Amino acid sequence: MLQKFNHLMDYIEAHLTEDISGKEISKIVGLSDYHFKRMFSYMAGMSLNEYIKNRRLSAANIELINGAKVTDIAYKYRYQSIEGFSRAFREWSGFLPSEVTKNKIQKSFPKFSFYIDIRGGISMEFKIEKKEKFHIVGVSKRVPIQFEGENQAIIELAKSITEQQRNEMHQLADLYPHYVLNVSYDFDDGYLEEKGHLTHMIGFATTKENTFADLEQITIEESLWAIFPNQGQFPATLQETTAKIYSEWLPSSDYEITDLPGISFTKHNGTSENVYSEIWMPVKEKK
Repeated sequence: MLQKFNHLMDYIEAHLTEDISGKEISKIVGLSDYHFKRMFSYMAGMSLNEYIKNRRLSAANIELINGAKVTDIAYKYRYQSIEGFSRAFREWSGFLPSEVTKNKIQKSFPKFSFYIDIRGGISMEFKIEKKEKFHIVGVSKRVPIQFEGENQAIIELAKSITEQQRNEMHQLADLYPHYVLNVSYDFDDGYLEEKGHLTHMIGFATTKENTFADLEQITIEESLWAIFPNQGQFPATLQETTAKIYSEWLPSSDYEITDLPGISFTKHNGTSENVYSEIWMPVKEKK
């Protein structure tokens, strides 16, 4: 995986003055849009869109110092207007492009390289488990993609569940963990736009077919799952575990993500202290 990410950095570097192809990025990294954006964000500490913008502005800075015209540079690095380029450049460097040209002010943003930084002290608990085909029944909604913090659209979805729907879900639930599952799938495409939506379902795992008109059902095909238990302050521990999966475990493991839905559940105990959660990541062995 690290080799693929470094190949992507080379591709971006060679195409800074062109439209960056989302299809080519997908081909290089071999991951779905959503999982790639999460993995890059956790590993790099910024979005892919922000990285490309910083690299373009850094390259533009060098050309301005060497005497290039602001007009030429603005359009060369994919800006629609001189004003838009000047505003972005000032926000990035603290100076207007004309000041850089006149005073030879230089700010750089180097190309990224990815490698594994081995640090001792903390191990990550996980297990690989094969699960037969099963269903999830519940309610769903298209919600904005959001990597950090509480997603208000998901909170609203949870509040919308009626007592009748809860009873119906419990009647169908017959599989571990017998707790409410949070399931994310059907992600919008768009590598360079840090926006879009996914479908989020709140429901229960079951072997039964849904017979209730006010509930929905999705089927999860047989697959391997990497299961990560975690316990601690909620939701901080859950979010930290997710970050480690993408930034540490996936790049160095013998597995890669598949395009099945991602699943998690939390055993709420009335407080936010010492809460148990699990993250289920659909995976397959790397070839």
